[in-house]
Amino acid sequence: MSPSDLIVLSELTMTFVSPQYSRNQVNRAGDVLAGRTEFDLDQWVWASAVLANWRASHAYPINTFQALLRLKLKEIDSKALVAQRLKRFPSIVTKLQRFPEMQLARMQDIGGLRAVVSSMARLRKIEIAYQNATFKHLLVGAKDYVNEPKEDGYRSIHLVYRYKNVRAPMYEGLSLELQLRTRLQHAWATAVETMGTFLGQALKSGQGDTDWRQFFEKASAAIAIVERTSPVPGFEDCAPKDVFIQVAEAERRLKVLHKLSGFAIAADRITTERGQGAYHLVILDSGSRTVSIRPYALARLEEANHAYSEIEARTNAGEPIEAVLVSAGPIDALRKAYPNYFLDTAAFVTQIEKVIADSRG
Repeated sequence: MSPSDLIVLSELTMTFVSPQYSRNQVNRAGDVLAGRTEFDLDQWVWASAVLANWRASHAYPINTFQALLRLKLKEIDSKALVAQRLKRFPSIVTKLQRFPEMQLARMQDIGGLRAVVSSMARLRKIEIAYQNATFKHLLVGAKDYVNEPKEDGYRSIHLVYRYKNVRAPMYEGLSLELQLRTRLQHAWATAVETMGTFLGQALKSGQGDTDWRQFFEKASAAIAIVERTSPVPGFEDCAPKDVFIQVAEAERRLKVLHKLSGFAIAADRITTERGQGAYHLVILDSGSRTVSIRPYALARLEEANHAYSEIEARTNAGEPIEAVLVSAGPIDALRKAYPNYFLDTAAFVTQIEKVIADSRG
């Protein structure tokens, strides 16, 4: 590496947050936040600061992975959506509580990168491209939830990497998760999150009203049929027409399409602050059905992470708001990559309307 390259790398890494705590301290903070150990207010404040730093430290590895992903997708699907995000504070704590043996320093999806492609054929092509990749990052986990869908209907491909870069040793060993989805799989996941937001239930985590969870299982089973992939558990012996009829009956009983269509936020209810940003803090107020978007330049990433933590503190205090700090290019691409934060389920609604029509044929 030339001296000029070293200067550029130094300037770039200075822009990003670096880990300030040991792995043991990170794990201890996770135990405090998950309620696994007794703690006082000072310890909780300390643990929150540790998590904020640990989470923010994943931005640099994700950023480098995003560039590689976009390069691979150029030849496979030039219109694919690419986005990156840092996992939300409440989601991290909930996951630690759901899995008592999990350590915060070993959580693999704090840093997330997502690609949404147009078809199953292109999904398999990008998967193979990563399987044949020659970079030094270590693949430590792979889950094909398309060939083996989850019981709740979730379908996607997850690849977990451990970051390796001798030129940026402070980030060595951090994990990040790459999610690969088709547009239909993405539409289903978006609808689950959007409905969960308004029901006040963690449908995404398999919790909440049974009727709604069963509807999304049936919807996923129908979409799997449309995409000609492995059946969702529980639907292995069902004929396609029977699955479509089940979706139609459940939709009619719950009035799913009417409710999802009513959640959509009009364009004039989205407030975007002026300025260009490599990152955007997207804030959804589900009470007023409004969205605000704050852009942050790369040089203001630390400020963006601080603002992200402040919004999450308000969420924890009971305000009906959710936030996510993401990088997805222009606002239009941002809305397509994270439609649940814009209450946009149009793609899912369109597909379910087709399924219902086919159930009558």
